[in-house]
Amino acid sequence: MLLEDLGLDQFYKEKLSLSKILEINEKTINDEPPKRKSDVPWYFLNKLMMAKATAITVDSDDWFASSNEDDSLNPLDLITALFLCSDGFVHQELALKMSMCQFSVPLLLPNCDTQQCTLMLWAMRDIVKKYRPSNLAESKGFIEDRIVLSELPMISFVRLGECSLSKSEILNKLLSNSQQYHDTFVHRDMECGDIQRRISNGLTEMTWYLPCGNKNMDIFSEPVAIANLRGDVASFETQFSFLCQTSAAVFVFIDQLDSECELLMNKNHKAQIFLVGNQQSKNFRVDSVEKLVTSLALTENNIITKNKLINEATFVKKLKKMISDVVKNPQMKMSVDQMADVAHKLGIIVDEDSSECQDGKMKADKITAEIKDIMKYKEDQLPLQDKIWKELTCLEKEEFRLRKVGSENIENYKCKLQIERKELRKKQNDSALSKAMTCFISAISSPHRERCYFLKWMRMNLDNLSRTELSGLRELYKEKCRDSENKQKIKKIDQQLSSSSLGVEHFFREMGQIYEASLYLPETDPSRQQLQHLPKLCAQLLLDGFPLELVDGDASNIPLRWVSDVLAQLNDLVSPKNKILVITVLGVQSTGKSTLLNTMFGVQFAVSSGRCTRGAFMLLIKVNEDFKKVLNCDFMMIIDTEGLKSPELAQLDNSHEHDNELATLVVGLSDITIINIAMENSTEMKDILQIVVHAFLRMKEVGKKPQCQFVHQNVSDVSAHEKNLRDRKLLLEQLNEMTQAAAKMEKKEKNKSFTDVMEYNPDTGNCYIPGLWNGNPPMAPVNAGYSEAVFELKKNIIQQLGKYESTSNNILEFTEWITSLWNAVKHENFIFSFRNSLVADAYMRLCTEYNQWEWEFKKEMYKWVTTAETRISSFGTFTATSEISDMNEFIIVLKSEATTELTKWETKILENLKKYFEQPEGHVYLVEGYREDFSNSIKSLRRQTERSVLNQITTTADIKEGLKELDKIRATDTEKIEKAVCDLIDECHKKKANMTDQELDESFDKMWTETLRTLSFSEQQSSNIFTSVSHQLRSNLSHKGSRACDLLSNKNLKDCGLEPFTYKPKGRNDTIKDQGKGAWCWTDHVKARQEIADSIISACNDCISDQIKRKNNYHDTYIQEILHIVGEKLNKADVDIDIEFEVPLKQHICGFAARKFQKIHEEFIQKNDPYKSLQKHKERFCTDFKHEFQERDQCLKKAEEFTNQILKPAVENFIYRSLGLDIVDEIKTKEEFSTRMSFQYSILLDLISKSDFESFKSYIRSYEDYVNWWISERIRESFSSQSTICELEDKHLKFCMGHIDTAFKKATAEKSDSLKTFVVKICTKLGDKLVISQDALDAFMVLNNADQEQFAHWLKECVQEMTEALREKFKNTQFETKLPQLHIKPENELFNRVIGCGKRCPFCKVPCDAGGENHTQHFASMHRPEGLGWAMWDESQKLTTDICSSLVMSDEYFHCRATKGEWHPYKEYREIYPDWNIPPDVSHQASNYWKYVMATFNEEFAEAYDAEPADIPDAWKRITKEQAEESLKKSFNIK
Repeated sequence: MLLEDLGLDQFYKEKLSLSKILEINEKTINDEPPKRKSDVPWYFLNKLMMAKATAITVDSDDWFASSNEDDSLNPLDLITALFLCSDGFVHQELALKMSMCQFSVPLLLPNCDTQQCTLMLWAMRDIVKKYRPSNLAESKGFIEDRIVLSELPMISFVRLGECSLSKSEILNKLLSNSQQYHDTFVHRDMECGDIQRRISNGLTEMTWYLPCGNKNMDIFSEPVAIANLRGDVASFETQFSFLCQTSAAVFVFIDQLDSECELLMNKNHKAQIFLVGNQQSKNFRVDSVEKLVTSLALTENNIITKNKLINEATFVKKLKKMISDVVKNPQMKMSVDQMADVAHKLGIIVDEDSSECQDGKMKADKITAEIKDIMKYKEDQLPLQDKIWKELTCLEKEEFRLRKVGSENIENYKCKLQIERKELRKKQNDSALSKAMTCFISAISSPHRERCYFLKWMRMNLDNLSRTELSGLRELYKEKCRDSENKQKIKKIDQQLSSSSLGVEHFFREMGQIYEASLYLPETDPSRQQLQHLPKLCAQLLLDGFPLELVDGDASNIPLRWVSDVLAQLNDLVSPKNKILVITVLGVQSTGKSTLLNTMFGVQFAVSSGRCTRGAFMLLIKVNEDFKKVLNCDFMMIIDTEGLKSPELAQLDNSHEHDNELATLVVGLSDITIINIAMENSTEMKDILQIVVHAFLRMKEVGKKPQCQFVHQNVSDVSAHEKNLRDRKLLLEQLNEMTQAAAKMEKKEKNKSFTDVMEYNPDTGNCYIPGLWNGNPPMAPVNAGYSEAVFELKKNIIQQLGKYESTSNNILEFTEWITSLWNAVKHENFIFSFRNSLVADAYMRLCTEYNQWEWEFKKEMYKWVTTAETRISSFGTFTATSEISDMNEFIIVLKSEATTELTKWETKILENLKKYFEQPEGHVYLVEGYREDFSNSIKSLRRQTERSVLNQITTTADIKEGLKELDKIRATDTEKIEKAVCDLIDECHKKKANMTDQELDESFDKMWTETLRTLSFSEQQSSNIFTSVSHQLRSNLSHKGSRACDLLSNKNLKDCGLEPFTYKPKGRNDTIKDQGKGAWCWTDHVKARQEIADSIISACNDCISDQIKRKNNYHDTYIQEILHIVGEKLNKADVDIDIEFEVPLKQHICGFAARKFQKIHEEFIQKNDPYKSLQKHKERFCTDFKHEFQERDQCLKKAEEFTNQILKPAVENFIYRSLGLDIVDEIKTKEEFSTRMSFQYSILLDLISKSDFESFKSYIRSYEDYVNWWISERIRESFSSQSTICELEDKHLKFCMGHIDTAFKKATAEKSDSLKTFVVKICTKLGDKLVISQDALDAFMVLNNADQEQFAHWLKECVQEMTEALREKFKNTQFETKLPQLHIKPENELFNRVIGCGKRCPFCKVPCDAGGENHTQHFASMHRPEGLGWAMWDESQKLTTDICSSLVMSDEYFHCRATKGEWHPYKEYREIYPDWNIPPDVSHQASNYWKYVMATFNEEFAEAYDAEPADIPDAWKRITKEQAEESLKKSFNIK
C-alpha cells in the first residue's frame, strides 16, 4: 500500500535503475518541494544524488508531514521503500551518497511482504573510507580501505519493549562532537521521526565512527561500526541473533522487563550485553533489572541507567566511556564481508547471492587473482598499450610535424613513416591475445546485468589491489609538489603512479589497441572478424552509463578508429534520437573536478585518492522525453579530464604540450566548459588560464563557440560573490592578458580581450562553491552549502544550454569533431591545420545558398536590362509609351529605376544572408567567420552589376541617339519616294491604257532614278576608332605614372595587335627563379607572364566577338569593358605584374580591338546609310506600286509582310534574348554547378575517368581554357536532345504569341480611323517586350491602303503560320547554331559562377575553391605535387614530388620574389602569403588523387615540361584508381 502511495509499486518487480534516476528532466533543475506523495521519492533521490546532507530533514514538513495521519510518512519508510524498489547498482549509489552525508546505511533490509531480511553487503561494497587510528597519529599515516572489508568491532543498539529514551537520538549525540551535532540516525524528535513506521520496522542501519588521529577531536581513538535495529527486538529475533553473533557488544535499551528476557539469554550469542535503562520512566523497575543482571552474569560495568541526577550530556559521556572500553579491547572484530557467513546460517538473504552478481564476481576474480605485481602484469597481459602504443603516438605526431625529415625527400619520408606504423601494428597483431584479455572480452560479452556486475567487481577488485601502493604514492606526490626543489623525485613518483595504476580503463584501452591493430589485417582474416563486435559492446556500455576513455592520458593519444567505431555503433543503437550536448570540466590537478561532476550529475567518475583521472573520459546521460524539447538533445555527454599541471611540473614529463592538446580538444568538443580555478594561487591560475584561453581562441577561429563557466571552489564566505568583485576584476584582467599572449602566438592579434574571443560576463560567468566537507573528515558530512552551490551551477548550466543558439551535434558529428580536432592538435599550428567535414558541409551549404541568391539577382537584372533596352529602342518613335520626350531625361529616369532595382535586390540578398545565420539548424555558427566575406561579395556583386547595367543603358541610348539624324533623313526620303510613286500612279491612270508589267517596271525605274537625283545624300563620315581607343587607354593608364606615358608614346596603337603577343623581359630580374628547399625551381616568370597574357587576350577576344555579333555601332563602353577585364585579371594574377608588362599587353589588346571595332563601326554606317536603305526597299516599293496601280487586294500581302518583316524578327530576337537565362537555369540545377567545390570535384572526377594525359596537361597548364571547354561540353551534352531546348523555345514562343494576341485584341477593340493607326496601336502595345524595327515598319507603311478588317483577318492567319514556321525552324536548327545567337552566353555565366576569384596556390598553382568573390582567405580542397606545375630540381632537372600541404608543416625553406630573394620557412608561409590558407593534409590519403596522376603520367609530364621524370615514392605507385577517386571524395567532402 505504501509503495502504491509513493508511486513505486511499478518498480517493486522491475527494479529502478541508475540510468532512470540520473536522467535529466524538469525536476533536475526544479528545487520546489513535491506537491504529491508520488513526487517524494524523486525529490529525495535528486537531493541525495547531489549529496545534500539535509536530504532527509530539509523541507520535511512539506513532504513527510501531513495533517492527515495516513498521508504522513516516516523518512525510514521512504528509505526502505527506495531500497526495496531499486536494483543493486542503485543500492550502491544510495549507500555511497548516504555515507558521504554521514547518514546511516541499511545493513539488514526488511522485506515488506515476508518476515525475511537481506544483508546489504553489495550495497555497501563501494564505500571506501580513509582514517587515522591512534597508532598512526605520530607517523601521519592513514588507512584507506573498502569499509566492508575492514575488520572492525561493531557495537549494536537495540530496544526491548517500549522505551522512554530515544535510542537513535542518543546515538547521534554519541557520534557528534561538542562543536557539531549531526543527525546520523532518524529519531523521534526529528520532524516526522515520530510518525508510525509502516515498512521499516526490523531495518538495521549501520554507520561508522572513524578517527582522524587528533586526540582532542576524536570521540573514539579507534574505528568502530555502529548498528541500530529499528523496532522492538522481541519481534525481530533473527536480526537480534545476527547482531549478537557479529557485534563486539550489544546495548539493549529497556524500560520494562517481562518474559522477553529469555531472548537475551541465548547461549550462542558472542557479544557482550549492556543494559541501558531510564529510571525516570514510570515503568522502570530496579528489581527486574537486578534479576536480569544476575541471570546474564553481568557486572555493574555492563549497566548504565539515567536518573534525575544525571543529565543527558553526562549520560552520553558515560555511554561513550563504556563503548571506548569495548573498542580498546574488543572480544570480536568482524568485517561486513565476513558477516555474510553468519547471515547464511541464520537464513538471512545476502544481496550478493544473486546469480548475476556471483557470475560477475567469479569472472572478475579469475582475472584479478592472477595479479601479483601490477607493473609485470601490465607488461604480460596488457602488452599493446605500453611501449608500442607510445611509439605509435610519437610516429603519428611526427607524420604531422615532420621534425626529423632532415634532407630526405618529404614524400619518401612520409611513406617511410607509414611503413613503420604498419610494422608496429604488425607487431601488435603478432602478440597473441592474452589470457586476461580473452577472459575480459568474454565477460563483457555476457548478458547485460551480468556484464554490469562483472565491471563493477573488476573496478572494485582493481581498486583494492592498487589502493595501498597508490594512495601512499599520491600523498607523497602532493607533498613533494609543495616543494618545487624535488623536481626529479616528483617526476619519478609520477612515473611510478602511472606504472602502478591499474583500472578497468586499462583493459578497455588494450581492447581498443587490439581492435585498431586488427584493422591492419585483411578483411577476411578470422582474427579481424572475431573482433568486429567489440565497438558495439562498448557502445552498449556507454549507453548503460559506464565511462569510456576518450584520451589515453599515459600515451597522450586518442585511438581514433576505436573511439569512432564505438560512437558509430552508439549512433546505430540510438538513432534517430542521437543529438547530444557536451559538458566538460577543466582545471588544476586535485581540485575536485570529478567530485564536482559526480555531485552535479550523480555520475561515477573515479575519485578514489589513490588514482587521479588520466586523459579524458566521456559518459552519457539520457535526457527525459519531456525535457528534450527544452534542451534540443537526446543525451548529455559529460567529459571529465585529468588536471592541468603547473609549468614546473609540466617541464618534468614534457606534459605542457599534452595539456594544451587536451584543453583544445575538450573545449572544442564542449557546448559548455566548466573551468575549475583557485583564486588563492595567482601564478598557478595564470598558467592554467593561458592554456584555457588558448583553447577558446582556437575554437573561435575555427568557428566553434563554446560557453564557459568559471568555478571557484573552497570559497566559504556567504558574501563571497561581493567580496570577490576585486577577484573577478583581476580574473578578467588575467584573461585579457592571456588572450593577447595567445593571440600573438596564434598570429591572430585582432583578439585584444577575452570578450573578443567569447561572450563572457564576469558577474554571471563565475560560480563560488564552498568546501566539500562540513568539518574535518573522515566524520564530516558533505557541506550543505557545497551541494546547494553545485545545484545552482547545474541549474545555470542546463538553463544556458536550453538557450544555446547553436545546433546540437548528433553522435556522428561529435565523432567528426573528435577526429578533426585531434588531427589538428597534432600539428604545431592548430588554427591553420584545422579541417572539419562539418565546417566544410556548412560552408558548402552557404555557398550553394549564396550561388542561388547571386543567380536570382543576376537573372532579374538581366531581365530588367533587356526590358530597358527594348524601351530605349522604342523611345522617340510612334511606338514609344513614355510621356518623356527627351532621351537624356528618359535615361536619367531609367538609371534611377536601375538603382532602385539594384538596391532592392542587394537588400534582399543581405536579408537572406542574415536570416541564413539566424536559423537554428545546419551548424551555421561554424561558418560565422565567413559572413563578412559573403556580405562583401554581395556588395561587390551589386557594384559590378550596377556598372554593367548603367553601361548597357548608356550604350543603347547613345547608339539610338546616333541614329536619330539618320532616321529623320530616312523618313523624309521615304516620304518623297512615296509621293513620287503616288504621282506616277496618277499619271499612269490618266493615260487610261492597260500597261504590262514590263512597262510598269520601266516607268517605276525612270521615276526612281529621277527622284533619287533630287535627294541630297551626304556621305556618312566614319570616326577614327583608334583615336577613341587610344584616348581610353591613356585615361586608363593615367594614374600609373610617367613610365606608362613613355611606353605608350613609344608605339602607335595602329602598329599594335598585328602579331601574336610575345612577352620580352627588359633586364635580368625576370629570369630569376623562385626556389624552394634551395634545390628546385619554378617555371620562370617569362613563361608565367606569357601564360597570363595568353589567358587575358583569350578572354578579351571573346568579349570583342560578342560585340561584333550584335552588329551595333562602336561605343566607348566596349573598350572600357575590355580594359576592365584586363585590369581584373591582372589583379588576380599570381605573378608579379610591372608596368613593362602591363602597358605592352594593353596596347596589344587595344590595337587588336580597335581594328575590329573600326570594322564594325564602318559596317554599321554602311548598313544605316540612307541611300543604301532606300535601295534595299526598292523592290518592295515597285511591287506596292504595281499592286496599287492594278488595284489588287493588298490585305494578305501586307499581313504577310507585317508578320515576316516586323513580328517574326522581333519574336526571334526576344527568344534568343531569353533563352540564355533558361539554359543557365537548367544547367545550374546539376550538382556539379551548385558550388565551386562541387564543380572542382566533378571536373577532376571526369578527368580521372577519362585517364587522358592531354586532358590533365590542359587542365593544369591552361586551367581557364579547359574549364571553358568543359562547361561548353556539359551544355552541349545537356541539350543534345533537341526536345529539351525546343521546350524552352516553345515556352517563350507561346509567351510572345499570347502578347501579340493581347495587343491585337486591344487594338481591334479601340476603333482606328486608318490601317496605319491600327498598326501603330499594335506596335505600341508590343513595344515594351518586343523590339520593333523602325526601318521595316517605315517601309511597311509606304503605299499601304489595305482594308483594315481584311488585314486584321489575314494577320491572324499569318501569325498562326509564323508560329508553326518558327517551331519548325527551331526544331531543325542545330543547338550549336543557336548558341552564338544567344544574347546571354550560358557558358560565360557558368564560367563566372564556378571560376571564383581566379587565384591559385602560390606553390602548386591549384585554383582557389572559396565561395563568393570577395573572400579574404583563399583555400583549395586538394593540393598537388609541385612537379605537376612544372617545378623541378635544379641540378638533376627531375620533376619534384613535394606537395605544399606537406611542406607547410616541415622545416623546409623557400625563396621567391615575394620574399625578396630571402630564404623563408614554409611553416611561416602566411607571412609572405597572408591571404592563403594551406592546411596540412588530414591524412596520408588526402592527396592520393594527384599522387596517382603523377605516378601514372610521370614520363609524359617530364616530356611535356622538358624535364627528367620524378623519383616517384613506392607508396604512390601502389595507389589504385579507386583509392584516388576515394581521396577526391574525401577532400571535397562528398558523401
